[in-house]
Amino acid sequence: MQKESTTHFGFNEIPASEKQRRVADVFDSVADKYDLMNNVLSFGLHHLWKRFSLELCGLRAGHRVLDLAGGTGDLAIKQAKIVGHTGRVFLGDINASMLQHGRDRVIDKGVADCVKPVQCNAEVLPFADNSLDCITMAFGLRNVTDKSAALASMQRVLKPGGRLCVLEFSRPIFEPLEKVYDFYSFKILPQLGEWIARDRDSYQYLAESIRMHPDQQTLKQMMIDDGKFDEVDIYNLSGGIVALHRAFKY
Repeated sequence: MQKESTTHFGFNEIPASEKQRRVADVFDSVADKYDLMNNVLSFGLHHLWKRFSLELCGLRAGHRVLDLAGGTGDLAIKQAKIVGHTGRVFLGDINASMLQHGRDRVIDKGVADCVKPVQCNAEVLPFADNSLDCITMAFGLRNVTDKSAALASMQRVLKPGGRLCVLEFSRPIFEPLEKVYDFYSFKILPQLGEWIARDRDSYQYLAESIRMHPDQQTLKQMMIDDGKFDEVDIYNLSGGIVALHRAFKY
């Protein structure tokens, strides 16, 4: 009998078949407090990180864009205002609880006519080959079970000339900052999760998942080797705490 493959769930090694369910449990738990916790834990910096990512997307009126792991829709709403009524934004998330919050926010912001929520798995995207101008993914890739499959799936659905922008926590590029960041991640972040969201375990997992995610150069090489992207640029933000990888399909 062939041994089942394993993967990381935080610092724990688990059967790969279990990760999707466990990640779903985490986001079911934090969905109601997700936006509040993002603001608290990043000191509001996530708005600036996403704004920078949006600037490098190269979106124009009429473009078709997918925001993967789009959660509560903050990035998709901004994208909708750029692509306009002649374009289309797909708000994609594998988690139904998060997607419901995103759907509600899209309606509240008055852009429901050009934003379509889609529950989907990044590893097997339900879009035709060469059909999208841009894909964005903010703070979601580290939760994907098979990152290589996801990158290949994204490359497949992008049009020639399309671009992928992955915004994700990464490795601080200054050693003193790395030590401070470790202390914050493993001592402060879980405690804030317990106080604000009443869920220490989920935020402990989120801290661990950041450490297990590939560093900047490793992810770049994965995009080239596994995703078959032609060019990848890295932009370190906040000293490398967050990195934006912009990849092109030619």
